Amino acid sequence: MPETRIKSPLKKAGKNHSLPEIKGFIETSFLDWKGFISSVLFLPGCNFACPFCHNFQLVSDPASVATLPVDWVLERLGPFAGWIDGVVITGGEPTLHPGLPLFIEKFRQAGFKIKLDTNGTNPAMVKQLVADKMVDLVAMDIKAPTDQLSYRRAAGKVVDLEKVLETMAFLKSGACAHEFRSTIWPAWHGVKELAEMADQLQGCQAWSLQALNPETAWNPEALGMGKPYTAEQIADLQRELADPVCKKEMK
Repeated sequence: MPETRIKSPLKKAGKNHSLPEIKGFIETSFLDWKGFISSVLFLPGCNFACPFCHNFQLVSDPASVATLPVDWVLERLGPFAGWIDGVVITGGEPTLHPGLPLFIEKFRQAGFKIKLDTNGTNPAMVKQLVADKMVDLVAMDIKAPTDQLSYRRAAGKVVDLEKVLETMAFLKSGACAHEFRSTIWPAWHGVKELAEMADQLQGCQAWSLQALNPETAWNPEALGMGKPYTAEQIADLQRELADPVCKKEMK
């Protein structure tokens, strides 16, 4: 059966919007895309206010962070096409920007694969970017079990969980290569909470755990008392809890 191409209203609309501003740029990273050498672009703004966020200046006061011209970044990356495998677009929350499709298109035309980081609150944008083959990997943060109390505490705001669950289900369907990521804190992510998250992510391609660092948190007071998970504890949880729920290989 021939492939059916979905006409993209988002991509068309993106041409009528300004490009997102770039507020941070890591030229070479070996950590942000497993198995790839990548560059990382940070976009401003977010609809969450996670107490443990370490990029909070992009949310609370993005105007105070210098803007890097898109053309300058493309010029910097141009000589490395073929050596740098791809570009990671993170934030902030990139899918808040209507001009994101056109922004991505510029980097794809320059020869780079694209990894998109998202909190999952804009499933329409994620679905259309996948349909238009504009992203090669989508990494979605899962903040907590998807009940309103737990998610509101972790996200710092009331969250439209239906949209989060819609994006989660779409990615788990195998529509594109994906991974889920969770930053965990013992007081918020104990045995019960982690087991609930594992049940919801059963069958995904990848789920990575990392320890919350209170020293770089936006609002450490909101975390309450306690110590972060140790590296050994994270490794044990990854091996015994997170890895077993991952059943499908990435495309």
